[in-house]
Amino acid sequence: MTATILVADDDAAIRTVLNQALSRAGYDVRITSNAATLWRWISAGEGDLVVTDVVMPDENAFDLLPRIKKARPDLPVLVMSAQNTFMTAIKASEKGAYDYLPKPFDLTELIAIIGRALSEPKRRPAKLEDESQDGMPLVGRSAAMQEIYRMLARMMQTDLTVMISGESGTGKELVARALHEYGRRRAGPFVAINMAAIPRDLIESELFGHEKGAFTGAQARSTGRFEQAEGGTLFLDEIGDMPMDAQTRLLRVLQQGEYTTVGGRTPIRTDVRIVAATNKDLKQSINQGLFREDLYYRLNVVPLRLPPLRDRAEDIPDLVRHFIQQAEKEGLGTKRFDHEALELMKAYPWPGNVRELENLIRRLMALYPQDIISREIIEAELRNDVPDSPIEKGVVRTGSVTIAQAVEENMRAYFASFGDKLPPSGLYERVLGEMEYPLILAALTATRGNQIKAADLLGLNRNTLRKKIRELGVSVYRSSRTA
Repeated sequence: MTATILVADDDAAIRTVLNQALSRAGYDVRITSNAATLWRWISAGEGDLVVTDVVMPDENAFDLLPRIKKARPDLPVLVMSAQNTFMTAIKASEKGAYDYLPKPFDLTELIAIIGRALSEPKRRPAKLEDESQDGMPLVGRSAAMQEIYRMLARMMQTDLTVMISGESGTGKELVARALHEYGRRRAGPFVAINMAAIPRDLIESELFGHEKGAFTGAQARSTGRFEQAEGGTLFLDEIGDMPMDAQTRLLRVLQQGEYTTVGGRTPIRTDVRIVAATNKDLKQSINQGLFREDLYYRLNVVPLRLPPLRDRAEDIPDLVRHFIQQAEKEGLGTKRFDHEALELMKAYPWPGNVRELENLIRRLMALYPQDIISREIIEAELRNDVPDSPIEKGVVRTGSVTIAQAVEENMRAYFASFGDKLPPSGLYERVLGEMEYPLILAALTATRGNQIKAADLLGLNRNTLRKKIRELGVSVYRSSRTA
């Protein structure tokens, strides 16, 4: 029997496209421009699947969804929206939508989702939540962020362990908090612990607690983060810095669902959701004997990689507006950025990612009296972010410029900044140091973190490359080109 697809969208062009594509795919299609007609069809028992826009002339689909799920809980509803925000994806999930697609959508993907929904219809109970939550924990409408939103929406109603990876400053803790605050454990506590910020010999005590007298200085029993997070979410940040002994104990918790305090003997059952995060390549750490492979696979149930800001530059205007609004609430005044300033910010590589952008906006709001922030102000601030550097990193230049030309231009500007004086001694080493980091980073990125290939590409001994990576603090992770 041919399945019937009900399509509701107030855009005539989209209705036409969907009608043609779904008909070619072998479905019976009924189209409408309003929610009232859609509801009449559904209440009459018509249709096997619904494809609907969120905003329609007579009713919002999010208001209609609870009635649909109450009347026909097995009817899959696929929601589309041009309002491509994190909250749109989350609300679609909370209201019981089978899936969410941002506009513009891919027809092949849409048809694949429809096929999957019809073959295995999923019942998702409607959860009527307080809609006063209008805060935006995550900001951006880029394709990269849309995929993050969709994955998060699917993870909200599960307790699956999530591994968040990404460069420093990409918002890993924000994602972890969003998973908790919009998920099934929202009523429980959210407890975060940064492995890099705790002395290595105290990590086990911090995680699992300790008994009185367990070690020197243990004057009383202390609860650990697992106990504090009971019934909620435990966020293990910088998991790659966890010492091996603590890794072994964490693995036991994940395998058996219980732990013992330091100095204790009685196993304690635990009920927490684990969300881990790292800015390191854990597979590389495994190869170096620094991270347990079995623990990695226990934590990496759902991998989620956050894109660096340079890979989603189109989100910068939205992020700027968001940070301005936050600063305004704190009494830092009102500012506006002109077009050229925003374009310059979109061209900048943002080595500190979203955190660097946020700090810049707050600094501009606090220190500059101008109502309009110009390109010149942005350029000066980005240049000043690297003090005493002979190589200006702030401006991404367009056009074909050789390395020699770029160095010559920057050195000329560097010397000019000292006027009649000369820069401090040691210039040769400083310049080479400035060039070495981006060179090694580019080689590692091009080889997707493969140090053997990168060493061959650079013409360096592998041990020499490893030494330079450590000395320069180069962070590289293996990833796909589309990550």
